[in-house]
Amino acid sequence: MDIPQDNPQPGVAERAIDAATDVSRTIGEVAGGLHAAVDRLTAAIEEARKPGKPLATLAAITREAPLASLCIAFMFGVAIARRR
Repeated sequence: MDIPQDNPQPGVAERAIDAATDVSRTIGEVAGGLHAAVDRLTAAIEEARKPGKPLATLAAITREAPLASLCIAFMFGVAIARRR
């Protein structure tokens, strides 16, 4: 007759290694997604900096009148902050 044997439960060290492996995979996936998002954002910013595009125009205006640009940005920030 065969005596039934219990399946041994994984030890604390094995469970810790499994948890660390899962965390490592998750961090890798998040880092990959973040890297892809940064690449897309960088491409969008580079596109907007081309001559005639909005960021190029804004940069030119800021170089010509930095104090006026700062004042407008401050007032815009105050208007946004008051809505919340």
